[in-house]
Amino acid sequence: MIALGRSLAPGAARGTALVLSEPLSLWGGMDPATGLVSEPRHPEHGASLAGTVLVLPSARGSSSSASVLAEAIRVGTAPAAIVIGELDLILALGAAVGEEMYGTQVPIVVLAPADLAQIANGAAVEIGSDGTVTV
Repeated sequence: MIALGRSLAPGAARGTALVLSEPLSLWGGMDPATGLVSEPRHPEHGASLAGTVLVLPSARGSSSSASVLAEAIRVGTAPAAIVIGELDLILALGAAVGEEMYGTQVPIVVLAPADLAQIANGAAVEIGSDGTVTV
């Protein structure tokens, strides 16, 4: 599958898809020190986001998610890229801060729900600098 999404944060990346079955707030839902999903009630609790292409239907919650993403970028536990089904400017802000302060891009792309549903957990995913998602 090749789909063109809306780029919220620039960059190109590749990695293995980690598809979350439910939305996640990084604030309280991700431990930036380890990159693990830390929310005990989340179905993917304990999964590592570090270096993955994180695929999720939407984010949930706090504006503090931007600071959690920026901290994960700083310590090297952030996803390589984020592909999301809904616009989320809070995550884009975290990616922008991480790039500005630490020189690391975490591209964020919004895909249509039908395209998002075609990404299987564990699939090899490539994000192009133009917002193209290739699986």
